[in-house]
Amino acid sequence: MLKLSKLFFHSGDPVVFCDRIEPTDAQRSFLVSCKDAIRDHLRPRIREVTIKVLGMAKAVDPRFRTQGSWAYRTCVQLPYCPPQEMDWDFGVYLPVTVWEENGPPAAMAKAYFVLVENLLKDLCKTKGWTLISGKDTCIRVRVSEWAHIDVPLYAAPEREFDLILEKAARLFAKSGAVAHDAARLGDRTESGELAEQAWEDLDQVVMATRSGEWKQSDPEAVSRWFNDRILEHGEQLRRVCRYVKAWRDFQWPDGDGPSSVAIMIAVAQRFEAVRGRDDLALEASMARLAEVLQGELREPSIDKGAEDFLRRLSGDQKGLAARRAAAVAYGLKQARSLTMPVSDQAVLTLRGHIGDRVPDRKDLIEPDDGADDVRAVPARRVTAPVVLATSAG
Repeated sequence: MLKLSKLFFHSGDPVVFCDRIEPTDAQRSFLVSCKDAIRDHLRPRIREVTIKVLGMAKAVDPRFRTQGSWAYRTCVQLPYCPPQEMDWDFGVYLPVTVWEENGPPAAMAKAYFVLVENLLKDLCKTKGWTLISGKDTCIRVRVSEWAHIDVPLYAAPEREFDLILEKAARLFAKSGAVAHDAARLGDRTESGELAEQAWEDLDQVVMATRSGEWKQSDPEAVSRWFNDRILEHGEQLRRVCRYVKAWRDFQWPDGDGPSSVAIMIAVAQRFEAVRGRDDLALEASMARLAEVLQGELREPSIDKGAEDFLRRLSGDQKGLAARRAAAVAYGLKQARSLTMPVSDQAVLTLRGHIGDRVPDRKDLIEPDDGADDVRAVPARRVTAPVVLATSAG
């Protein structure tokens, strides 16, 4: 048997799969500059018309937040780029002074969406970008042939923003992960951006849609749930989510596979960490994913189970995805069952399922005595045997 884990993750070796699917510093810097341009263009212009166009009682500053895979740190390089595009999710949050039972006044949703879309049209002309119209839940700006920025529009009560501003000031005064993440994402508090940790107190959030409605939405719910799973299982969970996303991107060049959020939730729900063995953790995760893809995917801790995160897939698409996931799990198991003299066949098997970013490095493969397979099986409670009463003599 073989240990294939170092093909996926090997500290200090930049040629392994984990590092090859990592976005480059140049890509991150470029996307940070693009979202900064969007922020700096929108901030003063939205404030200027909040009274006249949006009907606010006073002028207010919008707030901004990087969301999605860049915030979760699960963004990956794309194998077919173009037509695939890297995505940066950059939310615009409007503090609203008048909050009715179900959110801001209904007329404001359409005005808000049209306003921001027209402002972004002007910016696109200046930058040579392309505005992609038609999406109901966000405005998409293509900033390159390989990347776009999605701009969803939210509103929340002004009084709640006052609370998170105070919390943000305390968080940014500290060092450590908060400061590191802010630097990685290019967050600037003075320009209206807040760290993810500051948003926990924002309870009432609605999203403006192109159709002119306010839709209940809590982007923080998924983030909180996933971060809790990372704390529970460790960074191996984040890496495995990235491996599965890279598999999805390799298998579906047209983007018709499971969504990134669906992958993240499906993998995290029943994840079992295997210390030092990303190959075993991935194999087990792909086997479980194959099961999940045959039905619905709900998570009560996120939204009380209201949303099926596989809803965008048809029955045939689910069946295809389930078969492909099962094939990866089986392929990994078969590759691990080989012996060292034919370890090159293990590499070929992985590259066939996941792509040629799996390194052609037999020197990273080690013999395996099978003990890790036993440790990978989670402990289960065993019913105590029934002991009948006896008497001596």
